[in-house]
Amino acid sequence: MLRALHVRDFVIVEQTDLEFDAGFTVFSGETGAGKSILIDALALALGERADAGSIREGAERADISAEFDTPDSAHDWLDAQGHEREPTLLLRRTIDRQGRSRAFINGTPATASQLRELSDLLIDIHGQHAHQRLLRTDAQRDMLDAHGQLQPQVLAVQQAWQHWQALQARLDTLERDAGALAQEQEQLQWQIDELDALALQPDEWAALQTEQQRLAHAQTLIEGITHALAALDQDDMAIHSQLASIVQRIGHLVRHDARLEPIRETLESARIAVAESVSDLNGYQDRLELDPGRLAEAEARMGRIFDLARKYRVEPDDLPKLLEELQGRLDDLGQAQDIEALRTQAQSAHDSYDSLAQALSVARRKAADDLGKQVTRAMQTLAMSGSRFEVALEPAKPGPHGLESTVFQIAANQGSTTRPLHKVASGGELARISLALSVIASRAAQVPTLIFDEVDSGIGGAVAEVVGRLLRELGSRHQVLCVTHLPQVAACGHAHYLVGKARRSGTVRSTITPLDAPARVEEIARMLGGIDITATTRQHAQEMLTRVF
Repeated sequence: MLRALHVRDFVIVEQTDLEFDAGFTVFSGETGAGKSILIDALALALGERADAGSIREGAERADISAEFDTPDSAHDWLDAQGHEREPTLLLRRTIDRQGRSRAFINGTPATASQLRELSDLLIDIHGQHAHQRLLRTDAQRDMLDAHGQLQPQVLAVQQAWQHWQALQARLDTLERDAGALAQEQEQLQWQIDELDALALQPDEWAALQTEQQRLAHAQTLIEGITHALAALDQDDMAIHSQLASIVQRIGHLVRHDARLEPIRETLESARIAVAESVSDLNGYQDRLELDPGRLAEAEARMGRIFDLARKYRVEPDDLPKLLEELQGRLDDLGQAQDIEALRTQAQSAHDSYDSLAQALSVARRKAADDLGKQVTRAMQTLAMSGSRFEVALEPAKPGPHGLESTVFQIAANQGSTTRPLHKVASGGELARISLALSVIASRAAQVPTLIFDEVDSGIGGAVAEVVGRLLRELGSRHQVLCVTHLPQVAACGHAHYLVGKARRSGTVRSTITPLDAPARVEEIARMLGGIDITATTRQHAQEMLTRVF
């Protein structure tokens, strides 16, 4: 749950440090004092869009931090994002005059989107205009699915729809472009046949180049080897003979000076090397021959390879790779052009979608019946006695959200026919229905903290007291924070903060003060009676607090 909120230089808040406990906490104060500013500051710490205009006048930067107990549901998210698991989560956001925003999770830089993802596991905010969302069919569908905890089924239907639509789109394209695909296949097959006929093997081009060089210069090679052999071993002054003679002579001298032995050994090694070279050259000469026929074959083969490489604009070495790529493309087209197989896959995907969507429809009907009954019961306590709330599921064209549209309906009087909410509900009725839905949906909420920002707008009297008791009862399961202007709601809080305004050095500042028991009586009395607070008003305020506690 939310443990602390630290706000500095935000709108008209210079600095405030608030600590929170479990249960139901209310914020009250005069209009314009800045009650909703606290909610806006918290939303900013949770990743909402930053605006330099929210920085307090005269300050250079706004700084908001929210401290939470780390819920078990956040552990996997923290692991996935590379953050350490700690008992406390500190979310921080700063904004400067240039509009630059920085975000932190436990002191580690983060993105605003990461704050928003994490906030979904920590807190749920019901804004003061939440009742307006009731008029949108998508919001009605989302509320129903949330009440029935159908999100996993909804996700499965969406994924099945996307898979079916992707296959159907491929099938439509294939049927439309079958002629063009067949022409491409024919061209690919012709190119593959041409490269297959060449049958170029890996590394063959390099081997051909080496062989062509050798055959083209065979005469030069023969002449060069003959000359080398003569100089090394065949002439009167052959190098091998001279080295042998020198080695022998130095060997005689070693007997007179042993220091010549290393030199003799080096010369002996040179003689042996020359002898081995002579042997290798003789072997090479025996294998070397003039072969004009083979030279012509090699050059013709190289010409065919080079011509195809130039035709396909690749290097000769890359022709085998090109053949492999063309064959892969042809195989892909062959699979893509299997219209009957693709039709079968598309039908299978449609059947899977339909099965999942039908199951979702069944679950929605059950959730709709339960939600209708719960909201109807709640409405009886919210000055809407005899009215009835229903969730109608009307057949719709198959889509990513299923096979039906959701329509919230209301019958204002007992026995009357239900009609769509937007046609019959007044603003006050919408506010009360919205509050009932918020409370009912929040009972199943997984987040530890719920915030209601003036969702009690448009109600009063005994209904307001019922709302306060509903929120207090909700506070036994969740941490509940509520900005309110109703004394009946404020009196139901476990804790109470007063938000006020003070003028200091010519500028207005917001103040937030925790109220003790006597101060709560004064604030409830102010909310009841306005500026002039009488003893009767105070007595009434005390009675309201006494009834609750």
